[in-house]
Amino acid sequence: MKRGSDRKKLIRDLVLAGSLLLAAVILLLVINGSRESGGVAVVRVDGVETERLPLSVNGTFPLNGGSNILIIQDGQAWMSEANCPDLICVRQGIIHYTGQVITCLPNRLTVTIEGGESGGVDLIVG
Repeated sequence: MKRGSDRKKLIRDLVLAGSLLLAAVILLLVINGSRESGGVAVVRVDGVETERLPLSVNGTFPLNGGSNILIIQDGQAWMSEANCPDLICVRQGIIHYTGQVITCLPNRLTVTIEGGESGGVDLIVG
């Protein structure tokens, strides 16, 4: 008798696990599908904007007096070098979606991707 109830429990567990997996995949597709590629990398030091670098222009950019090196290539940006001890900013990898950020706390530097390619209206004053 116990064998039949164990089988039913296993089937219910598999159905529940499959449903959760399906929901996670759908959520991932919705989130990634709604992401917008950015148009500019905004550099801030101590919270003050210092540079706006278009992602459409490939290049190597020394930031914050050369303490960090930012690479922009093919619409993507990443920190290739830094003089901080932990190099977390270098390990944060490539960013290119609006809202993504690279942060270097020891150098008080952030690089934020802003401005998608939609070309829409940001603000209407009237």
